[in-house]
Amino acid sequence: MASLGASPHAALMDEVYRGQRHIYDFTRKYYLFGRDTLIAGLAAGPGARVLEVACGTGRNLAKIAGAWPGARLYGIDISAEMLKSARAALRGEASLAQGDACSFMPQALLGEPAFERVVLSYSLSMIPDWERALDQAAACLAPGGSLHVVDFASLDGLPSPFRRLLRAWLARFHVEPREDLPHVAAKVAAARGLILASRRGPLGYYQLHVLKSPEPRP
Repeated sequence: MASLGASPHAALMDEVYRGQRHIYDFTRKYYLFGRDTLIAGLAAGPGARVLEVACGTGRNLAKIAGAWPGARLYGIDISAEMLKSARAALRGEASLAQGDACSFMPQALLGEPAFERVVLSYSLSMIPDWERALDQAAACLAPGGSLHVVDFASLDGLPSPFRRLLRAWLARFHVEPREDLPHVAAKVAAARGLILASRRGPLGYYQLHVLKSPEPRP
């Protein structure tokens, strides 16, 4: 059986981030907006299991650890190269594993069947089968849990020249804004019985979606 690392998308991500992972957090802070807003809204109390799908360098999980003490942190990423950075950054504060966002099995990879909070941060715009990844993340929610998504929006509030430059820059890293994410999030929420709340950031730069599972009945 072929290893996960041998899959075409995993190989591409390793190629992209083999060198980039060392400067990723420094450079991305200038244009990956909305991540800290997402983290502030997690409301992850002590003992809550928080999974980040496509956790990258571990930057968000480290921020979650600081914002929500006592939360139990988990992360998966398809890139073995990015996981090197995440393990170095988190120093054992999170359980990490290599996994495909579209088809991972949380119990097998992380020893947990479900999570109170699941995070997708600027990852759907890099995943070819992103609709499946969104549905897979929603499938990992525990009763009463919530899925939190932040990613590029239409960018329609930006001046046209800057918008074209930004899109060209993003394409160099195989990033494509998912303008129909609101529609797909609504479809996933309806199919899984989740409550959807959405908002757009200033100038249409980013979009935030929360898909919440109903609280279990007493």
